[in-house]
Amino acid sequence: MPTYLLAYHGSSIPKTEAENAELMTAWLDWMDSLGNSLEANNNPVTATRTIHPGGAVSDDGGANPVVGLSFITADNIDAAVEMAKTCPHLGAGGSIEVAQLFKVNRDRS
Repeated sequence: MPTYLLAYHGSSIPKTEAENAELMTAWLDWMDSLGNSLEANNNPVTATRTIHPGGAVSDDGGANPVVGLSFITADNIDAAVEMAKTCPHLGAGGSIEVAQLFKVNRDRS
């Protein structure tokens, strides 16, 4: 079964502890709903740097920085998109990029 990267972009930050707790509960419920399709817990991003052509580095994530990522398995990209559509990140004002990963054969023999 193919693996897909869910890259989370943007979102609003909860204004209160109660809003934060509610969002965290929604995330945990969503992760539970994915069952074995979720390859690992979601991974929020804490810092970003962008490496530009020529090697210059800036302390940002560019125009649309990634704020987190997940890896899921699904039968196809349409099924992965349907899973992502139920993610609470969308309700918090963010967007989700769904990308199928290509498995590289590292056997050099």
